[in-house]
Amino acid sequence: MGVLEVNFDGLPGPTHNYSGLSSGNLASERNRNLAANPRQAALQGLAKMKALADAGYAQAVLPPHERPAVAALRALGLGDNADSDAAVVARAGREAPQLLAACSSAAAMWAANAATVSPSGDTADGRVHFTPANMVSNFHRSLEAATTARVLRAIFGDSALFAVHEPLPAAAQFGDEGAANQMRLAAGAEATGVELFVYGRVALDTADVAPQRFPARQTREASEAIARRHGLDPARTLFVQQNPAAIDAGAFHNDVVAVANGAVLFCHEYAFVSPEALFASLRSRLGPAFNPIVVRESEVSLDRAVATYLFNSQLITRADGGMLLVAPAECLEDGAVADYLRRLTAGAGPIRELRAFDLRQSMKNGGGPACLRLRVPLSDVERTAITANIWLDDPLHAALTAWVERHYRDRLTPADLADPTLLDEGRRALDELSQLLRIGNVYPFQRL
Repeated sequence: MGVLEVNFDGLPGPTHNYSGLSSGNLASERNRNLAANPRQAALQGLAKMKALADAGYAQAVLPPHERPAVAALRALGLGDNADSDAAVVARAGREAPQLLAACSSAAAMWAANAATVSPSGDTADGRVHFTPANMVSNFHRSLEAATTARVLRAIFGDSALFAVHEPLPAAAQFGDEGAANQMRLAAGAEATGVELFVYGRVALDTADVAPQRFPARQTREASEAIARRHGLDPARTLFVQQNPAAIDAGAFHNDVVAVANGAVLFCHEYAFVSPEALFASLRSRLGPAFNPIVVRESEVSLDRAVATYLFNSQLITRADGGMLLVAPAECLEDGAVADYLRRLTAGAGPIRELRAFDLRQSMKNGGGPACLRLRVPLSDVERTAITANIWLDDPLHAALTAWVERHYRDRLTPADLADPTLLDEGRRALDELSQLLRIGNVYPFQRL
């Protein structure tokens, strides 16, 4: 079968809620303090995974993280070693509810931020390389890196085939948001790829063009460091700046305005600084196979693209060589976007099929289909080396659905995060899940 791209989707966790923690994420800010439904969030994610697995696409699952992060609350002065975990949570709810919300975020569900991945065909040592994202731009997401590294090492544990690095230093100059700001293009399934890193700012150059409304999270310095540690060929590695106008419109990650698959780059007109220079560079490396599909502002405005998450879609190669676009249901509810997608899939271009999914629980926090998955190209040998029970088939889907229905609440508000029983519920659920997935003791409460 050769190299096959596997989508590893993150499961929404039991503390999925709308606390509005992410500056520049318009959906997160707009839905702040609304009641969330963690059970529905997880079931919606599983439904998308199951539909794609049933259609023949390689699908795997990544577990949620332990939340609330009690150790972080202790480190912030909300308890000491003499206090029970329940007492720490209760105190945080009384004295620092925003810190409790940050330490209870279920944002690890957005696996596109989990890590940057380089397949073995691109790397100098012939291994698949992972760098877990440090996500230092937001406190609540910076808490994810250590658990992400443990989970990846539990799944990709064969050091002869896989290299799971430590996150980059937790410094603003090396702000790294993972694969949401990286794309890989290749002229064929077995071809060496061109890895495209998209950054929002150059941390060490104050003269650099920067957004004015919202912060740019990914730095060029971080992207360059990852390319070096992954052993990428400089001749097939590109660094391009995201258009500051896109960030100011709410595209806090590049995957809100662009997605690539094979030799196709599907993007908005305002996705990049100097797009024509980028296209020329890609064309010189990929040859005539390179196919940019650029949506003009006159067709779909940048604001509409961000509101519907048109580009936060999955682009997947079908068995016949055509491509499937997996989009959020919101795309079909906007007239201009729906009309564009009908024209796109009816034409003679590479994108020939559209499937829309209801992921509203995730979308209300600013995460569409592409946010929920980490793309990992794997060879036959690399897939066989994975012994964890993470492949989404009928038995695992049934087991995970039953697990969610046993353990998840169907309503959760930010105020509910102060309930100490939520901590116990989550730990029981995750202990059971880690055994089901056969990933060992990856959670802090299991490692005490």
